[in-house]
Formats: sequence, C-alpha cells, structure tokens
Amino acid sequence: MRLPDSINLANLPTKIERLERFSENLGDINIYIKRDDQTGTEIAGNKVRKLEYAVKEALDSGCDTLITCGGIQSNHARATAAVAARLGMKAVLVLRSDETPQLEGNYFLDKLLGAKIILISSKEYATARNEIMENIRGEISKSGSKGYIIPEGASNGIGTFGYFKAMEEIKQQEEEMGIIFDGIVVAVGSGGTYGGLFLANTLYKYGKRIIGINVCDNAEYFKNKVISILEESGLYLNEPFLYQKNDIEIIDGYVGRGYALSDKKELDFIYNFSAMEGIILDPVYTGKAMYGLSQEIKKGSLIGLKNLLFIHSGGVFGLFPKRDMFEF
Repeated sequence: MRLPDSINLANLPTKIERLERFSENLGDINIYIKRDDQTGTEIAGNKVRKLEYAVKEALDSGCDTLITCGGIQSNHARATAAVAARLGMKAVLVLRSDETPQLEGNYFLDKLLGAKIILISSKEYATARNEIMENIRGEISKSGSKGYIIPEGASNGIGTFGYFKAMEEIKQQEEEMGIIFDGIVVAVGSGGTYGGLFLANTLYKYGKRIIGINVCDNAEYFKNKVISILEESGLYLNEPFLYQKNDIEIIDGYVGRGYALSDKKELDFIYNFSAMEGIILDPVYTGKAMYGLSQEIKKGSLIGLKNLLFIHSGGVFGLFPKRDMFEF
C-alpha cells in the first residue's frame, strides 16, 4: 500500500518485551510492551512517529517554522521543538498554563531547544488555540517565514500514518517472535495513535482488537475524534475502507482527576510497576492507561484475550514536576 512520504527521525523498530512479573500477577494472560518510549531521547515517545509524516509535508510545502500547541508539559510540543532544531527549522509552541510555570520537565526542554513559547490560559486554549496558531502563521509570514501548523498531538490525517506504519512494524515483529497479539492497548489523549493502529488493522484485515484507554474527556468524544481523523486520512489513500463506529473500542473510567492530574492510586501504581518491571511509566498517559488495563483484566472485562501488546508512548519527563507527590 502506498503511504504518504515521511522522513526518518525515530530509532526504529522499537523492541517488544514480555512483562514477566506483571503478567504473572494478573493471572492467565501475557502482557507485552512495545517500547516506543525509546524512539529517541529529545524526541522520545509516540509523537515522533507522527511527526515523521507531518514534518515531511511541511518541508515539501516549503515551510521553515513548525507551529503547534499543547499543555505546559506537552510531550508533543517538546518533540516538535527537538525535531525543528534538528532540521534547522524554527518552532513556535502555544502552551496552556493558568499560572507562571516552573521551569522543569518538558517546559524546560522546550526552552533548551530554542523554541519560542506563547503561554495562553485554559479558556483561550479550549476556545481559540487554532485561531491563535493561524494568527502566528500570518504574523511570521510578514517576515518572510512560512509556518506549518501541527494540531495537538500531531493527531490529524497525515500524522496518523505514523502508527499505521507502526502497525506494519508490529506485524513483522509478530512473525519474528512467533507470537500473535489478540489485542493492542494504547493510551488515548488526542486520538492519532489509536487512529493509525485502527486504520492499518482495518485495511489489512489483521483482526486484532485495538483498545484505547482515554486519559481525558470520554469514550464518545474520542470515538468521534477518531472518526474525524480517519476521514482526513482517507484523503491520502486511494483505497476505500469500511468500519463501524462500534468497532472503535475505547475503555472509559480511568481519567481520574482529569488530564495531567494525578491521584494517589495512579502514582502508587506507577511506583509499584516501575519497581516490579524496571520500566517507568508517565503520569499523564501510560500510567493511567496501564492502571486501567490492569483493572479491566482483574474485572474480567478482557476474557478471551491471551496475548496483549501495550504501546509505551513515552512521557518520562512529565514525572519530574510530580516528584513531590510520590510517597516512598
């Protein structure tokens, strides 16, 4: 199948490991983890796979400035700043914060990578971030620069091909390992990672359950968001694909206190998992999602699935602003 063009930024393929002790604790199920937290250092995480496609489109369009948005500790914004610096481009980050942020975690790295940062309130972010980014593009054009806007999480039609390609990678690894994964589990925060996995699974008829665990909003919101992304992705393909809305499987109930907000049970889970497996989850995405997965298995909601693959989408830098919340 002919996909849109991309550039090579990530360290691929990322390895797949069995979570030995975690699986044993959960009973008759094998949990594997795909280490997309190891796609790089500055670009670590799932965002770089999407940026490989989005930034290629930007370069082909003659753009020299990447404009994007996210929370103050956005992994995507940090990865965008790193990619821009690596390619000799500029980055403008529109970040959400209702107070003067501490210079730590991803926000510190954004500064270190030379990005221009514009802080806006949560209200502005919710209602006007796209307009603000369009205004930035208009302003920089006056100085001769050409901006390319990347939406939150690079979760759009072009960006989602990053995880379409990742699904092809997983299929190859299945053959090499002699394993068939019944389901693939991923945290859902903007929908693009899920959308890419789902699209490839549908077009190639792999027959796997693609299971998302939302870390903000709710399942219905993300089903609609994924549909919107898939419709946009379809514009890049010359092949039709059919699916039903109910095929999109999002497990709700693990948002907790809200996006990027942590409670004790989530942080305790991250600590216990880290000590058990030597793998560090993040508090915004993978910590909530892996906790949710463990609870669903304990409840018997995933009976019939023998081998599950969890996508570790990175985000370790987001732990540092929460260091004082952990109890050791």
